[in-house]
Amino acid sequence: MSKLTKRSVEALEVSGKDYLVWDAELSGFGVRVFASGRKSYLVQYRAGGRTRRRSIGQHGVLTAEEARNEARKLLGEVAKGGNPSEDRQQHLRGPSMAALCDRFLTEYAEHHCKPSTRKGYEIVVRTCIKPKLGPRKIVDISRVEIVAFHHGMRDRPYMANRAVSILSKMFNLAEDWGMRKDGANPARRIKKFKEEEKKRYLSDDEQARLGHVLAEALETGQETPYVVSAIYLLMLTGCRLGEILTLQWDYVTARHLELPDSKTGRRRIPLPREAYDVIMSLPRVVGNPYVILGESDEGHLINLQKPWRRIKAKAGIDDVRMHDLRHTYASVAVMSGIDPFLLKEIMGHKNLQTTLRYSHFADEAVQKAAGSVASRLAGAMRRSVMDQPKLRVVS
Repeated sequence: MSKLTKRSVEALEVSGKDYLVWDAELSGFGVRVFASGRKSYLVQYRAGGRTRRRSIGQHGVLTAEEARNEARKLLGEVAKGGNPSEDRQQHLRGPSMAALCDRFLTEYAEHHCKPSTRKGYEIVVRTCIKPKLGPRKIVDISRVEIVAFHHGMRDRPYMANRAVSILSKMFNLAEDWGMRKDGANPARRIKKFKEEEKKRYLSDDEQARLGHVLAEALETGQETPYVVSAIYLLMLTGCRLGEILTLQWDYVTARHLELPDSKTGRRRIPLPREAYDVIMSLPRVVGNPYVILGESDEGHLINLQKPWRRIKAKAGIDDVRMHDLRHTYASVAVMSGIDPFLLKEIMGHKNLQTTLRYSHFADEAVQKAAGSVASRLAGAMRRSVMDQPKLRVVS
């Protein structure tokens, strides 16, 4: 037995079965020569009354000296009471990111999130997180890796930011569930990409065109009364799409929509007379609690996107999303002088900051009013000057 070096290891002959050769200088450090010709470094030690071995790496990938240094490190852990072989086995048995994703969706999102939120989580997990990080062990994920993951999605800033936010939630739960040590969330304080807010508002002319197309679709039967009414209600109430599609007759009163649950919890939405008349015009089906029905007499309308695409194309507003009808409602409200605190309650916003995103419309209204006053005063002053006799200049 001699010191293991590059030359001595490469000189070891291959036989019909595996055999071990130990290093003369570092006790417990050796190399296994396989019958296939492969040679792999290892370390042997005793822990818990048993002899254990831990693989270090393959010769050629590691040099003999690199393997010796790693062996010294592992044997040092043993001297301190550690068990490198058992630690490695526990690591290999440790849960993957894919397993954390599944547990996050079933144990957290399923019980603590709204259906729409859960669906959003599922999409991000399926399309972004699992393909990139799924096979990795939870304990191995580092902050550098999350930063690289986020940067790799820079062409989709909104999705990149959502993915990192979800990862941060998942790693916090991983700490609570004992999968990572406390205070080791690698997704914290990742600088988010700037997001372009997608806001589109219908002008007065576009609102008129949409109204014309809806009336025509109802008259010709191209769309069902429920489809047309759903779009009218989105415009007239500022409700979210899900709130209208799942609206039940029991929630409707003469002056309000009493929603027992919504994105922001229980909501009481003012019901204008025009919106109330739209609802009351719809036929009811015995045994079906919903206001907006689909193709069958059971349940409610599920997909409003397809008819919306047809309607907006005819109205010449192809770039308008259904959620933009809610934006339009809010913009008209602000320009009509509705107090932001009142509008917050009407829209069901969680905080005033969300409502104040529409404040620039109030600024425009104020600017327009100020301009109107200035024009009137300037006109009066010009008329006053014109009424004065011309001054005669004395030389």
